[in-house]
Amino acid sequence: MADVLLTHSYHLPYDPKQVRKMQPYAPLGTLYAASALRAGDISVAVFDTMLEAPEPGFVDSLKRVRPRIVAIYEDDFNFLSKMCLTRMRELAWQLAHEAHKAGAVVIAHGSDATDQAEAYLRNGIDFVLRGEAEQTLVELCSAILSGHPHLEIPGLVYLDGAGIPVQSADRTPKNVSWNTLPKPARELIDLEPYRHAWTSAHGQFSANVVASRGCPYRCNWCAKPISGNKFQIRPARSVAAEIRELKEMYGVQHIWFGDDVFALNHHWVQDFANEIETMHCALPFKIQSRADLMTHTTVAALKRAGCAEVWMGVESGSQKILNAMDKGLRVSDVVTARSRLSDENIRACYFLQFGYPGESWEDIQQTIALVRSTRPDDIGISFSYPLPGTVFYERVQEQIGAKRNWTDSDDLCVMFRATYKDEFYKALRNALHGEVNSWRSADSSEPAEADLLWQQVFELEPKMRNAEATTLARSVSSDTDAQDLVPLHALAAAGRHI
Repeated sequence: MADVLLTHSYHLPYDPKQVRKMQPYAPLGTLYAASALRAGDISVAVFDTMLEAPEPGFVDSLKRVRPRIVAIYEDDFNFLSKMCLTRMRELAWQLAHEAHKAGAVVIAHGSDATDQAEAYLRNGIDFVLRGEAEQTLVELCSAILSGHPHLEIPGLVYLDGAGIPVQSADRTPKNVSWNTLPKPARELIDLEPYRHAWTSAHGQFSANVVASRGCPYRCNWCAKPISGNKFQIRPARSVAAEIRELKEMYGVQHIWFGDDVFALNHHWVQDFANEIETMHCALPFKIQSRADLMTHTTVAALKRAGCAEVWMGVESGSQKILNAMDKGLRVSDVVTARSRLSDENIRACYFLQFGYPGESWEDIQQTIALVRSTRPDDIGISFSYPLPGTVFYERVQEQIGAKRNWTDSDDLCVMFRATYKDEFYKALRNALHGEVNSWRSADSSEPAEADLLWQQVFELEPKMRNAEATTLARSVSSDTDAQDLVPLHALAAAGRHI
């Protein structure tokens, strides 16, 4: 039995793309919440929906644990949770319904619950927690369990007696003590299914760690409903000690750092490498970072610490589009970072994004050229996805119809008036992936298959153009800031030259 049953709504089998990848990671944000509750002397159990079927597993957990409170606390350190997928939203509401049937108070926290608080409250959730919510969760659960007043605790959203959504405080809570929390309570979940999934699919067991929280950069398409632009980092010694524990106690062979931006503080990276060497606990790891952070000294320190793979948010090979995104990055930074990582034998991988408003065929060709000239070790391709709270969303929200979120991570539906229709972007994704895959394949037929995929792209390009595409209001050069966006047909109607 426990006072609080924690869970989350990301169930990997509901996401076909992730099933194909089969790289499941434990819900660190949920487990950090468990650590916070324990530190507040509140008993807690966890039902992990990642690999276990929610039905009937969650109902069985409710019967066994008999909690007074259920908290559907999403993993803030997993980009899949941040994508606000409707399949996972539906599961959260299903879990809430079962929790209410068991007589529990239901709390929800996460990016989607923040964005869609009223919808959650009208579908079985009693309280939505805003911001960095570990402390809010502890305060709310303590008050409910002790019968004390709780409606004025900062960071709550709930329905009042008239059914109107009420927000308890104007400010969004920030947990300034997150970096001193006890390590995530992995012992509350079963890691063996993760080990089996990883070793069966990839021959090694990978686990996740986070060294930092948040991102101070201001890319205008990036949603940050939890931390905003705030950034904080854990002590290097603490992170190294956690890796040593994972290696020695759990037999972990590889680490994925779930940080939004790793290596932001170059002094920290040096300290981290020193701690890893002192503790003799190096494991190969991969990170997400930025090309302009890959200095000579940082790359050398990453190599010492065990870094094997860096995923960089490259987004586009067009400087015009990078500027329109407020990326704060130059294409030349990508070229330099690729070279430095290659010199240290660290895999350099690119996140790319197609469909951003104003992106022309010429811009797309510049991205293709960047990939071909620098030959990254791998790429990940997505389509521009407007999420609430972003400048990008504000610019295109009037164009978004009934479908406002992707169903799963392979949905890739463009929900505004992009330059091309979905069919073209999907063909482009397939062709570029096919070409990059052919570079490292021993199969001699793959280059020919990639050529066929490119032929389809070229055939679709003139056919799939959107006559009412959203574009930049005026040209954005390589040295200018992003401009406001207006529909192309509106400019044409005004008699302006396009």
